[in-house]
Amino acid sequence: MSDLDLLTQSLARNVKRWRAERGFTLETLAARAGVSRGMLIQIEQARTNPSIGTVVKIGDALGVSITTLLDYEQGPEVRIVPADQAVRLWHTDAGSYNRLLAGAEAPGPLEMWDWRLMPGEGSSSDPHPAGTVELIHVTAGELTLTVDGARHRVPTGASVSFEAGVPHAYGNDGGEPLDMVMAVSVPPVR
Repeated sequence: MSDLDLLTQSLARNVKRWRAERGFTLETLAARAGVSRGMLIQIEQARTNPSIGTVVKIGDALGVSITTLLDYEQGPEVRIVPADQAVRLWHTDAGSYNRLLAGAEAPGPLEMWDWRLMPGEGSSSDPHPAGTVELIHVTAGELTLTVDGARHRVPTGASVSFEAGVPHAYGNDGGEPLDMVMAVSVPPVR
């Protein structure tokens, strides 16, 4: 089975599991996540490979991390993720990418990401649930972070934190690759 098939099967199984655990119908989850009922059916039947944005919306609606939705093993309390098993969820032909390094439920979803943005590239994000916080540390290049329409420059070696319940975007307006590590903490579903 390919990595993509394994992820598709894991996502199907885990969305079903967490939807049932939360007592959500397909209609309820679709409304909470802002995705169609048909898309959820395809995901739960492992018939589609949804976009990262769709997976984020479903995770946020369920109150679980992307790591939890894609986990294909019930791991021990200490879980080491080898470098070659970090999940790349987004990439461009120019070489930009993000990788989900690790995640936990503590008490809501907590994720750690490795990002690379090539010169001139960027990625935008819909608002996360109220109370979501992102922490970013730039290890190379300069990040242009736009939060609710306001642009902020974050140089190499600097860190930034912000409430991510508003539209936000990450951009590389410079001439060299941008590397950053990001942690995302989402409050638990109430």
